[in-house]
Amino acid sequence: MLPPITTIIENFEIVEDEHMRLEYLIELGRALPPLPEALRIETNRVHGCESQVWIHTAAEDRDGTRRLALQGFSDSFIVRGFVALMVAYYDGKTPKEAAGMDGLDLFRQLHFGGHVTSKRSNGVRSMVERIHRDAVQLAA
Repeated sequence: MLPPITTIIENFEIVEDEHMRLEYLIELGRALPPLPEALRIETNRVHGCESQVWIHTAAEDRDGTRRLALQGFSDSFIVRGFVALMVAYYDGKTPKEAAGMDGLDLFRQLHFGGHVTSKRSNGVRSMVERIHRDAVQLAA
């Protein structure tokens, strides 16, 4: 199970060593609950990622409020860590809240921009765009 996004951010702020940050990212990917094979379908596939990435976005009632329920997976350990970051960031938000959020801000806040290949950065951008599009549709 993933820790809350606030804990993840705090942990990244503590760890300065790039190798350890990468290890923590991979650990987050391992903590990501598995995405059932039945949800690894083309409609859930995120295009624009070098690795294979699937994100399933649904809305569910939590305490009388409609909230996003995200699941994801990647065949790459590092990218799976980025999927975990996005799931932790957006999961549980209302569709309207999620539509107004920018996961790329989190990516920059955690200082991944300069230490990640441009292809992986583009992949994260594609994940954010996909989640945003799904949130807007669910908010309508």
